[in-house]
Amino acid sequence: MSNQVYITNTAAFFPNSPVANDEMEEYLGYINGKPSKSKKIVLRNNGITNRYYALEKGGKSTHTNAQMTALAVRELFGNDPDRLKEMELLSCGTSSPDQMMPSHGVMTHGWLPEAGGIEVVSPSGVCCAGMHALKYAYLAIKAGEAKTAVATGSERFSGLLVSDVFNEEAHHLEALNENPYIAFSKEFLRWMLSDGASAFLLSDTPNPEGLSLRIDWIEGVSYANEMDACMYMGSEKEPDGTLKGFMDFTPEEIMNKSIFSVKQDISLLSDNIVPLGGRKIKEIIEKKGLTAKDIDHFLPHISSNFFRSKIADMVEQYGGGIPDEKWFINLYTVGNVGAASIYLMINEMFQTGKLKKGETLLLLVPESSRFSYMYAMLTVV
Repeated sequence: MSNQVYITNTAAFFPNSPVANDEMEEYLGYINGKPSKSKKIVLRNNGITNRYYALEKGGKSTHTNAQMTALAVRELFGNDPDRLKEMELLSCGTSSPDQMMPSHGVMTHGWLPEAGGIEVVSPSGVCCAGMHALKYAYLAIKAGEAKTAVATGSERFSGLLVSDVFNEEAHHLEALNENPYIAFSKEFLRWMLSDGASAFLLSDTPNPEGLSLRIDWIEGVSYANEMDACMYMGSEKEPDGTLKGFMDFTPEEIMNKSIFSVKQDISLLSDNIVPLGGRKIKEIIEKKGLTAKDIDHFLPHISSNFFRSKIADMVEQYGGGIPDEKWFINLYTVGNVGAASIYLMINEMFQTGKLKKGETLLLLVPESSRFSYMYAMLTVV
């Protein structure tokens, strides 16, 4: 018999103070010494007003990804070093580790020496990496392999967005206005991504007092079997759709072609990101017999407000529609924090009294890298 699994606490860490739209280039720098021509158009489409950077003005780093993640984990335990010993498993998801080796998870563990020797895993990917970390912790407890686990999602993209490592591309303002998808390349990502970390404490028993979130199910799907890469880093896309990795470039090419900047193939993004997400949600709704009335809170991770109406249309088509008052998105105030975004939405709801016993939360996390999606249902108990 499998165990029930509960999220019994949540925490978040944001580096430094929020950065408003008009301050961004003070932190990231000006490309070729000039203000961006497309920044206003991209920001108008994504709807973001604040984000966080692990940087000082001028671009100097203030935190690593692993440090931010460890600080979020400490907050879970009330910053009590002794309580870290309760953790049996640490599962850390990110798409922006501080280094390729060692893994992000063990680097985070290194900042938590009081925890002692524990199992550590590091799911990789992009936005779904945080959900993969959650699913690993969920399954470990469900199978009886652990009683207490911590799952995290975190990102530190700002170091890849500073002008020194960001190669400017041509700005076509008229085309941007006519087709906002054109901005979903390097420029879009530069004005959207944010830094931060969030952590969940999972247990096989709910809180004796206060609320917990029971994890009812987590499901995912990848369509890489039929789709080329759309979002990529550390590589360049070849004419045939394959990726040429950084190890096959010279050091000069790596710099001149901004190989380590994050890029998107906008031709793939526009036609596929929402329809492919709808394919799986239709399957889940039918398999589990869900209707809109079964969902009290809908938490979709969106990279830009541009996609909100498109996701609403998709849910209307496959799920009978979820009213606006049931949606919760904090993209506008914290930015797109990738693998941490869904954690940060749940953390805000959990910590601010927005939830009541018996309510349900439907989670949707799309990932454009090669079109993966994660879905989950939580119940407040």
